[in-house]
Amino acid sequence: MIVFFFFQAEDGIRDAQESRGLGDVYKRQAPNRMVLQMLKAKRLGAKKGHGLLKKKADALKLRLRKMMSIIIEHKEAMAGVMSDAFFSLTEARYVAGNILPVVEEGVKKATLVVVGGAENVAGVMIPTFEQVSTQREGVAIGIAAGGARIKQCREKFVAATELITSLASLQTAFVKLDEAIKVTSRRVNALEYVVIPRIEDTIAFVLGELDELEREEFFRLKMVQNKKAQRIELEDQLLQEWMAAGGSSGRAAATQNMIDDVVDADIIF
Repeated sequence: MIVFFFFQAEDGIRDAQESRGLGDVYKRQAPNRMVLQMLKAKRLGAKKGHGLLKKKADALKLRLRKMMSIIIEHKEAMAGVMSDAFFSLTEARYVAGNILPVVEEGVKKATLVVVGGAENVAGVMIPTFEQVSTQREGVAIGIAAGGARIKQCREKFVAATELITSLASLQTAFVKLDEAIKVTSRRVNALEYVVIPRIEDTIAFVLGELDELEREEFFRLKMVQNKKAQRIELEDQLLQEWMAAGGSSGRAAATQNMIDDVVDADIIF
């Protein structure tokens, strides 16, 4: 059994032409001056957009590198800060005893809260976290050396929570910036390697078609002029032959003078 497959080309698709790394490009644009101006304006807009996105990507990458260095510094300092905080807690428990029930009883509301916000970095909204203290000095617990150790312990843990909050804000912003950089880079690459070359290929195609149309028009005019020259030459040749056969001399004599009084034949309707 033999099976035949018939494929019908889409309307407006022309023969495949070589493209700069894009494979076969189908030319769907009508070759005229208006389309050419539209394509040039589109190419100009694409190049401007490519430049702006390139600057945006560079700004985001610069901010990402700065943020990465700050994150590394915070992580390196985290071990020492947490170690000092827990060592201070151990000292406070050694001097003042078990302070946990007293602290839990004295707490009515959170003294440290985290407030969320957003920062605009090159058009990308980056979430930020900030630690806010509702009580500047906190509740005084204990007396003499015990109270001093507890206050010192509280200051150590406040510094640790500030560092943790800052690190959480930086890491969250780092993830958002990384995603924004990936999206922007994809857009830059799409404009640079797909959209702009495709528009330039289409412009080259339209220019080629317009040149071909101009050549066809020039060839048509030359043919018309040649036909006219041949017809005039043939008329002159026939006139010369007629004159040689005994006709009137000159082209004007061959034509009837409309001013002379000539009696026309009657026309019967």
